[in-house]
Amino acid sequence: MAAPDVIVVKIGSGVVAPGGVLDRERLTLLALDVAEAVRSGSRVVIVSSGAVAAGLDRLGLVSMPTAIVQKQAAAAVGQSRLVGAWARAFEPFAISVAQVLLTADDLDHRGRFLNARRTLEALLDAGVVPIVNENDSVAFDEIRFGDNDRLSALVASLLDADLLVLLSVVEGLLDAHGGVVQEVADLAAAQAFVRDDRSATGVGGMATKLEAASIASASGVDAVIAPGTRRGVVSSVLSGERVGTRLPAAGGARARKRWLASAARPRGTVRVDSGAARALAKGASLLPAGVTAIEGEFRVGELVSVVDEGGTELARGLVSYASDDAAAIAGRKSDEIEPTLGYVYAEELIHREDMHVHDSARRSP
Repeated sequence: MAAPDVIVVKIGSGVVAPGGVLDRERLTLLALDVAEAVRSGSRVVIVSSGAVAAGLDRLGLVSMPTAIVQKQAAAAVGQSRLVGAWARAFEPFAISVAQVLLTADDLDHRGRFLNARRTLEALLDAGVVPIVNENDSVAFDEIRFGDNDRLSALVASLLDADLLVLLSVVEGLLDAHGGVVQEVADLAAAQAFVRDDRSATGVGGMATKLEAASIASASGVDAVIAPGTRRGVVSSVLSGERVGTRLPAAGGARARKRWLASAARPRGTVRVDSGAARALAKGASLLPAGVTAIEGEFRVGELVSVVDEGGTELARGLVSYASDDAAAIAGRKSDEIEPTLGYVYAEELIHREDMHVHDSARRSP
């Protein structure tokens, strides 16, 4: 069985910091597990809880605070301790880590969504394991993800990951008799088995894990809820062993492409020449060189319509440059972007992963 390309592993506070104290031995074992996946050819993102828990003792706290300002202060203290612990855990395997802090607003805003994805992809391409966490030190209630379970699902979705592994202190979803439910096909029915199982330092429980798994599944990502205290759990999941509770992918990249195709209104139009039209039909990204005109006003990350020289819509996609900058680089080669604009954000005006090409365009000669 081929190794998944991109894996997102979410690790709860109860796993990495039981009782509010970082378990460095556990982190080392998890790093070994992730390193095995990397050696097998997978690129791995870790969404790690534990920053607030790791900062409790430095603030003289013995339990999770309820006041958001105290949580923010604990996160500010604990985040560096958490990432430092992960860096030391991966050192024996010659794997570097990077800290990436996000808020819900980063993924609600399309421009920041694209920037977050490209930052993560650049790290993964460099062989770095990103350590993602919610930016608890500045996040307010209205922009919070609410828990890292949901954050991990959104990260898996934005990266078009192959697998999301949600690691917790529990074995998985348990049925009425205490047995592990191996696969969930009906989320509504599975909710009947949910109990309040959140740890003293955690934010989410099984309900949030099921919600996160369902978000991932709808985005075309396989999801598994598994015990993070089990040695080699990620390797076990990747080997196909029946571990925890699985929610199989239900949508695939097609779901996101359908959204691009019809669920939003384009903010502008990008007109392309015949060569670019043929390249798009073959699945290529849209480069500035193939653009003949920019119509309308749009910002980075907004949806635009891509039309041929006769005005027929070929595709829709999310742009890497705002309309003024897009007009300035239209018809230019990718290596001319920086001399023209003074900066380069991406070589493509629209990346193929951010574009839906209509079937009619693919069938055209």
